Formats: sequence, C-alpha cells, structure tokens
Amino acid sequence: MTSILKRGFGSKAAAKQNILAFVICVALGFVALQIPFTHIIGTTRSFTLFDLLAPAMGALWGMTVGLASVLFINLFNLVMTGDYSTGALIRLVPVLFGVYYFARRSRASAWVGIVCMVLFIAHPVGRQAWMYSLYWLIPLFTQLLGRKNAALSALGATFTQHAVGGVAFLYAYSFTPAYWKALIPVVAGERLVLAIGITVSYVVLQSVVSALKLRVPGFQKARSFLGMNS
Repeated sequence: MTSILKRGFGSKAAAKQNILAFVICVALGFVALQIPFTHIIGTTRSFTLFDLLAPAMGALWGMTVGLASVLFINLFNLVMTGDYSTGALIRLVPVLFGVYYFARRSRASAWVGIVCMVLFIAHPVGRQAWMYSLYWLIPLFTQLLGRKNAALSALGATFTQHAVGGVAFLYAYSFTPAYWKALIPVVAGERLVLAIGITVSYVVLQSVVSALKLRVPGFQKARSFLGMNS
C-alpha cells in the first residue's frame, strides 16, 4: 500500500503534503460506507453514501491510488463488521469498476457494460429479461458524447457499477425474469439520483482540495473536467 501511495502521489514532498488529506479521505469514505442511501430491492443490502463518494475519490487521487483506497476501505469494513456473506463480497466489486470508469474516462472502460450485457443474456434467466441489460449501453454512449463532462461521466460510472453488480447478482441469486423486468422502471430513477450524487461529491471534493491548496494527482484534470481552467 505504501509503494502504491508513493507512485500515486508522485514526489516525496507531494506525498508528505497530501498523506494527511488522503487519510482524511479514507476516513470519510469509511464513514460514508456506514450510511445507507437506498435499499437494493430483493436483498437485505443497501447502497450507501460511499457509492457516491468512491468514483470522485478515484478521479481526484488518480486511478491507482483511487482504486487502492476504495478497495482498502471496503476490505477494512468487511473485517470490522465480520460480514463475509455473498452479498457483502459481491458489493466489493461494482464500485471498483465505477471508480475505473470515472477516473480513467477512456473508451476501453466503456466496454465493461457491453461485456456485462453478453454475460447477462447468456444466463437462462437473463435471456428472458434481456431488455434490462439495455441500460448498460449508456456507459458507451456517455463516453462517446461526454468524456470531458463530469455529469455524463458520472452517469456512465453509475451504470457501469450497475452492470457489474447486476451480472454478479444474477449469477449469485435465484431471481426470476419477472424480478428483473419489474426493476426496469426503478433503475432509471435510482441511477439518475446516484449520478447526481457522484457529480456533487466530485465538485465538493474538488472545491475542498482547491480551498486547502492541496496538490493531489488529479486536481488539474478535475478543473478541466469541470470546465474551471482559464
């Protein structure tokens, strides 16, 4: 973890300057992970405020440090709660792909949704509810239309998380085709709210970094992403 931080923060001076901010960010992430945001229908799980914060952390700290910090927060939470159930383990993965999409902002990251569509339709149950997976074309479209737009990228990131999580839950649980079809209208509103939350989290974190004059790896990219460069 230390070597990853050094590579992610760059010079030794920059690392020393920002290590406290990084620790604070991780602490905030852990707290956000404890605050339920909305219930995941059909399960005992909930989305948390961390689902809004994680992609923003990845974009500001850079993909390597961002992914490492998000994974660390989730693993630490597993150890602290002692919850190693299937649902808890599945929840580790989608957010990492959301961070990857939002931080990377490359066309390669947009293809995650397409791969998930193939896996979903390949499943006997998913094949009967194939229309549900059409949502996962959105990351490809948002990547083509708005690679430098924070709101569109947030929308792509949350649907990337949705794609990975959807496939994982499909293969892990015995949900019926009717269950997936019933979720179609629910997903639209849910993901729009999550995308807005990711965008707001990103703007707030960027503003805090700017106010404290911290030199985090993704700061200048963040300013460009939000159209703040002169």
